Amino acid sequence: MIGIEPGAGLTGLTYDALEQYENLEGWTLQESSTAGMIGTLDQAIRNEEPVIVTGWKPHWKFSAYDLKILEDPKGALGGEEYTNTLVRKGLEQDLPDVYTVLDRFYWEPEDVEQVMLDATNSDFDSAVAEWIKNNEAKVNEWTEGIAQGNGEELKLVTTTWDSELASSSVMEQVITELGYKVDVIPVDPAIMFQAIATGEGDASLSAALPTTHQAFYDKHKKNIDDLGENLKGTQNGFVVPSYVDIDSIEDLEPKE
Repeated sequence: MIGIEPGAGLTGLTYDALEQYENLEGWTLQESSTAGMIGTLDQAIRNEEPVIVTGWKPHWKFSAYDLKILEDPKGALGGEEYTNTLVRKGLEQDLPDVYTVLDRFYWEPEDVEQVMLDATNSDFDSAVAEWIKNNEAKVNEWTEGIAQGNGEELKLVTTTWDSELASSSVMEQVITELGYKVDVIPVDPAIMFQAIATGEGDASLSAALPTTHQAFYDKHKKNIDDLGENLKGTQNGFVVPSYVDIDSIEDLEPKE
């Protein structure tokens, strides 16, 4: 089983799964990196070989390859998650139009994956511009009736995951076009929550709940405004190419 970085949350969850599923006795996790995992996956698919990697959705690999996440009956890998928009107290009064756009913002995993995939061949700015051009109706739903700003600044705090850089880059371009100055600030999750709670940051689109960031959320929830979900269907899991003839973690056979 090919994994990612040793310190990643998904790596810890994978070790938990290896202990919880009796049929995974004898299986080991080969820790690697995100790039290493993608390289192994790509090579196996090119050769039509069986492979299992640790992965998460949304990620561009689901747009680039025909993949499936194995069912996890025990919920060892956390189950399906969602991503919430958080803002500092007082943002609605200070920047009401920006607050409205952030409150309306919602897109699908396929949108995120398309931006991420396009960014691998160019950069986030170019990929986001192309996505906005191709999804004008969706963007208009977020911005309908919004007045132009006068250069007011918005500090948009994000984690460093590509999926969250994608959503923050989309909002950066959308809100900038409305006449505001947007500063995207990538930080660790603990700092992200602290920044919104203390007012050092204005907003974040990157709260992964109810598992990944729940402890940070519980610590700071009294000092933040939660605008609800901007993305559903995020998920950690064991990922295989669709040609691999199994559908559940329980279908994996014990290793000698």
